[in-house]
Amino acid sequence: MQVANTSGAQTRPIRSFVRREGRITPAQRRAFALHWPRYGLDYTGQLRDLDQLFGRHAPRVLEIGFGNGEAMAASAAADAARDYLGIEVHRPGVGRLLNALAAANANNARLYSHDAVEVLRDELAASSLDEVRIWFPDPWHKKRHHKRRLIQPEFIALLASRMAPGGLLHLATDWADYAAHMLAVLDAAPGWSNCVGAGMAAARPTWRSATRFEQRGLRLGHGVWDFLFRHQAD
Repeated sequence: MQVANTSGAQTRPIRSFVRREGRITPAQRRAFALHWPRYGLDYTGQLRDLDQLFGRHAPRVLEIGFGNGEAMAASAAADAARDYLGIEVHRPGVGRLLNALAAANANNARLYSHDAVEVLRDELAASSLDEVRIWFPDPWHKKRHHKRRLIQPEFIALLASRMAPGGLLHLATDWADYAAHMLAVLDAAPGWSNCVGAGMAAARPTWRSATRFEQRGLRLGHGVWDFLFRHQAD
């Protein structure tokens, strides 16, 4: 999706994120120097051979927007039979996950610090993903910013092209408006089936641990919605 351009200048894609560098600690900074060569993936715009990257053929899980990486680190450690790819633009969170993966000597995880749309479009092959997790993406809650939301028809179509038949898409949000938007987009998208029934949210699966932020929201009476969709074979 492109921003309308009437000036003759080059168009720029609408980003679903803002780079908020935050305060990166010395330990997180060192993580890039020490562990990025092992776990980091630099965007090249070229298709990647994931079997060669991981040294095996295995099911692949992609987590988009992994935050501080706590959930991804735990999943990779508990699920050695699958390989994990993570994408996050917040560098302090990437640094924290690099340290966690190195401490665990993980062999089944690799990370991008880049735009998810470009990674999916240019570096991941068709039918290469068995599961995609997008947990608590930026809701862009102001109406004028809704076009920046990651979950849009074009993005879901791109995801579908990269999902293996029967692949699982797991969305989660704590914004009621975004939850309704997610359902509307997925229900209208061809090739997807709601695992628990049309228009329904799922109970939080055991593999998605509740974050501290989420637990605080629940204590305050906020809602949390999980959605599980399967990609159907053509």
